[in-house]
This record gives sequence, C-alpha cells and structure tokens, in this order.
Amino acid sequence: MLETIAARFKDTLPAVDFCSLRLVREHSQELSVRQGVVQPVRNQDDLGGMVTVHHQGGTGYAATGDLSAAGLQRAVQTAQDWARRTADLAITDFSAIDMPHPQGEYETPVQTSWDSWSLGERLGLLRETASKLKVDDRIVDWEASLWWTDYESLYVTSGGGHVHQRQHLLVPNLSVAANDGSDTIERSLGGRGYARQMGLELLDHLQFSTRATGLAEEALALLAAPNCPELTGHLLLDPDQMMLQIHESIGHPLELDRILGDERNYAGTSFVTLDMFGQYRYGSELLNVTYDPSISHQFASYGWDDDGVQASKQFIIREGMLERPLGSAISQHRAGIQGVANARSSGWNRPAMDRMANLNVEPGDSSFEELVSQVERGVYMRSNVSWSIDDSRNKFQFGCEYGQLIEDGELKGLVRKPNYRGISATFWRNLVGVGNANTFDVLGTPYCGKGEPNQVIRVGHASPSCLFSDVEIFGGV
Repeated sequence: MLETIAARFKDTLPAVDFCSLRLVREHSQELSVRQGVVQPVRNQDDLGGMVTVHHQGGTGYAATGDLSAAGLQRAVQTAQDWARRTADLAITDFSAIDMPHPQGEYETPVQTSWDSWSLGERLGLLRETASKLKVDDRIVDWEASLWWTDYESLYVTSGGGHVHQRQHLLVPNLSVAANDGSDTIERSLGGRGYARQMGLELLDHLQFSTRATGLAEEALALLAAPNCPELTGHLLLDPDQMMLQIHESIGHPLELDRILGDERNYAGTSFVTLDMFGQYRYGSELLNVTYDPSISHQFASYGWDDDGVQASKQFIIREGMLERPLGSAISQHRAGIQGVANARSSGWNRPAMDRMANLNVEPGDSSFEELVSQVERGVYMRSNVSWSIDDSRNKFQFGCEYGQLIEDGELKGLVRKPNYRGISATFWRNLVGVGNANTFDVLGTPYCGKGEPNQVIRVGHASPSCLFSDVEIFGGV
C-alpha cells in the first residue's frame, strides 16, 4: 500500500530545491485485566503522510490523510505555498541544508509475533498474571496489561531517496497498590519502563507472569516500612530510576532546538549553552553517555531518522565531558555544530523535531555488591513514581516506589516513599560508581512530550546501576 502511494507522490513532484513525503501507518492494540475484569480492548489503525518542501530558502509542510493523487497534489501545493511565503522571512536558509536522499530498510527482529497468539491466549495470560497480584486483602488495585504497536514508515524524496522502516513495539506492565488506612503504596514492573522493540518473547525475557507475586509482596512490605529518613549521603539508583534521571537531566537539556530557544514558550529552555560543547564538564570521569539507535531491541531504535539521516552510535558525553548535542540536520545547520540523527515525529500529522531516541549511560566496571560496599550511609532507590524539574532542566526532585537503606556497606531495611533532589549541573559530577554489564538494563517509555502542537513520542534509555555522593535524600508523605 505504501509503495503505491509513494508512486502517486512521484507523479506530483514540484520543481523545488527539495521535496519529501513521509508515510506512516500505525496499528496498535491495548489489552488490560484490572481487578480481575477484562477491560475494553482498544484497537487503533492510522495512516497518513507529511509532505515537506524546501525552496529558495523557505520551508513548508502539509499533512494529509487523503492519499489519493488529488489529496497528495493538494498537500504538495500547500507545502510549496508555505515555502514561498517563508522564503523572505526565515532566519535559516533551508535550501542551503544538504538534505540526504537515502535508500535502505530497517525492521525490528522478532522471534514470536503478536499475531502468533490469539486474542484469547493473550487475555488468558493477563488474567492468570493479574490473579497473582491479589495476594492479600490489603491489595486494593491490581492490573496486568500489554500494549502492542506495529509502526511502519516509508520516506521518499525528490532526489531518489527511499527508506522503508518497520518497528514492532511491546509495552508490558504490572501494577499493584496496597492500602492500610490512610497509607497507600504502589509497585510496578520496572517503574512502567519495560517498553522495547520485541515480540512476545519479551514476556519470557522479563519473567512477566512469575514476577507478579513478588511485586505484590514488595508493596505490602513497603506499606509496613518506616518513611525514608532525611539525610545527605550516597544515592544508589537502579536502572529503572536512572531511566528518568537520564531523560530529564541529560536528554531534554541537550536537545539542540531547545538550546536554540524553540521550546522556551512551552516546555522551557536549557541550562546548556552552545559554547559548552567540547569544553564543559557535565559529569565525573565515570560518565559516558551515548546516543545509540542501533540496539535492535531498544524502544527507539531505527536505521534513519525522519529527515532521512542515517543513524549511528555517537558519544554525547565522554568521560564526563560534553561532546555533542541531540541536534538533527536542520538544527546542526542553524547552530554550526555536529549533532546526531534524531529528527523525529510522533506520527504522520506532525513535523519532525529534535528528540531523544536511545540515550544510554555506558556500563562501567563495578559489580552491584561493590557499589553497595562504598556506602557508609545512603539509600538504594528503584522505580520512579514522581518527578519535577524546572524549565531550564536544571533543578529537580524525583520520588521512587522502592527504597532500601545502605549502612556500612550493606543493604538494610526497606524505607517507603524515598525522594531525592539535586541540580543537573552538579549532580552528575558526584557520580562515584558505575555498575558493570551485569547491572545494565534496557528500558523505555512511550510518553515523552514536547512541541506545539504536542507530540508524545517513544524513547529508550539503558543504564547500569549508578552511585552518587552528597545527595539530599528525604521521605515523602
């Protein structure tokens, strides 16, 4: 179907400096069993295209759900008209940007496809798994869910570019809430962070069904635990909390369009400035951060971004020093510095912009036990539950589902509602331990928001366990 539409588009190509069509077809199904009740099945199927034109310095785009020859012609004309209108107004000469004309294919490797199980089999697994969460009368809410998406795109350009990509995405989740009087504790599977590009084999990999009882028992144990104490000391973060830490205090502040001011009226700016790249110490020498869309099972993996730039692994921060921003081809041209292939859109009716993809902290050399042994007094935290960060992505405060005291190099009792706060510009410089590959985990989220009109997009974050010193830690309410 997409190839037929692309052929129609080629018949409508205007005489301009650059023109592209990005076609997107997305099919998804959401299944959930909550408190023993099968929730309504949600099926979605969407198809449309985005036309982009660069001509005589201007730029324009137009989205359309009418993919007939006439509909594509109208979209091309609209995009061309906007390019004409902006030619004398744009602060960037879009025609001077060397847009690529790539050719290739990318598809998620899958061992067990979604369609290889019947709807009854999928719901049967969720019923069985959800029942394992109800281990006590104090469990007042419990849910098991699966969200599957088949995302297919075709990108064609006026210069012969032709890239076909298909991503198979799965988001499994378990959540449970325990209550005693006025106190409620929630636990979830990986802080709702186990979103990956995989087939149903992900469920075996995560031991999805067998982990349910353990989550419920943890919620009950936390319900009986004391509140997290207030202290300034070591903080040991599990990968499922590092995911949010990376996202908010590295990912967003390093998006180049944000640094250039594009987001300031909506989602804020960044404490990072252009002159920092190549000379600013973002973290300790233990901090190595990569943009890596080549990990086949990570949630935001792809072969080419939505502007047709081929993706490859790049160091963003190396041994603590800031090297390059998360800036796509257009932002790189505007700023005059190297970035990465991260022009991404949330669908066919949104333009591409600078977005995180897979942004990862590289593993170090320490075992989990070695990280714990360094701590005289601190807290081990897992699974994000709350977050707050200022509009320059600098000062932050995060809360977790799970906490455990560390004293004299040993893990001690549980503490509930642990929180911590810090400042991005100094927090990462207090990184004193990075876990090895045995502590490393691959996570992701479908819920990163940015842009006007808003775009909610998928991102991936992988990380080992990490240890920080001199962190303000306190209990919630």
